[in-house]
Amino acid sequence: MGTFSIWHWLIVLVVVLVLFGGRGKIPSLMGDIAKGIKSFKSNMKDEDKAGADAQKIEETKSESVVTPARKDETASS
Repeated sequence: MGTFSIWHWLIVLVVVLVLFGGRGKIPSLMGDIAKGIKSFKSNMKDEDKAGADAQKIEETKSESVVTPARKDETASS
């Protein structure tokens, strides 16, 4: 069998069967990786939206802090 012994060929055969045997392990693995990437991208978009929402909330909080002070000034006048 050339320069490799029977044990080398058996190991190669086992590796090939593990990688390409069964119900398409490599395609299912790549599908899982693609799902993970899509999930990561969607979560990053959600995080950006959440950051923008948080910034709007902070702006409204700062406006609401100013608004009661104006009401107090007009009430005491």
